[in-house]
Amino acid sequence: MTSSSTGPHAGRPHARVLPSDARVLPSDARVSSRYARVLSIAGSDSGGGAGIQADLKTFSALGCYGMTAITAITAQNTCGVTGIHGVPPDMLKAQIDAVVQDIGVDAVKIGMLHSPDVVRVVADAICTHQLPHVVLDPVMVATSGDRLIAQETVGVLVKELFPLAEVITPNLDEAGWLLGRSLQDADALEAAAQDLRALGAQAVLLKGGHLPGDWVVDVLSVPGAPQAHKLQSPRIATHNGHGTGCTLSSAIAAHLALGLPLQQAVEQARSYILGAIAAGADVTTGRGHGPLNHGYAPIAQRVFESS
Repeated sequence: MTSSSTGPHAGRPHARVLPSDARVLPSDARVSSRYARVLSIAGSDSGGGAGIQADLKTFSALGCYGMTAITAITAQNTCGVTGIHGVPPDMLKAQIDAVVQDIGVDAVKIGMLHSPDVVRVVADAICTHQLPHVVLDPVMVATSGDRLIAQETVGVLVKELFPLAEVITPNLDEAGWLLGRSLQDADALEAAAQDLRALGAQAVLLKGGHLPGDWVVDVLSVPGAPQAHKLQSPRIATHNGHGTGCTLSSAIAAHLALGLPLQQAVEQARSYILGAIAAGADVTTGRGHGPLNHGYAPIAQRVFESS
């Protein structure tokens, strides 16, 4: 999914499917209850359009309680990235432990992991805490074209995290990097998604928005399905695409936390992001690639009765 996607619900509120036990309780309700809790393990974007900033805006817009474990601090704006400072692995582990041991987690979104040690810390935390509904966005390059991950990290990412994720969400360039070949047209997407699953991923949402054309095509490949599920929509003309990948993956995690099965979570997340892109398409923020309008149709924070 890229900044140039669109859809029939773009620019206006749309219905989102929610589980039957998700409801907003009155403030004086005397029952044991909790929020839908989503943890973002990702880098910080000082410009606010991507990374944990985009994730938290998305979680809030979709009625979830967002938490973070910051992997790196970046100095960036709409024009590009000027600096990256990695958070020490021990501090990353401490953040995850603090959140999980006290608040709990219903779903996880993973974004920028800049080094092999950071990847291993995250993989160990997922296994140790048995974290559910892991959505892995293999962030490698920013919208500006700036590289965000060391080459030696890629192999560790595939080996350690692909098998632990419920779904991975690479874009065209990231998939090409992972597979070692260029993907030139929409016909190549399904085979590429299958090949990514062969690397160890349980399910793959391969985003084809970087391909030319008036339509954007993404494919979702899941176990047991005879063929990939194709999702397509007309392209939106906009310069504001900073953080689209972060937003989509965090929206998928949010809907998984709310109880939707994977395909519905992907469809609802895609619907949300199309509206956010359309609502922010003509807004000027900075001199480069601006952000989406994450709050174009916010819903109330969901509260679940504890069993």
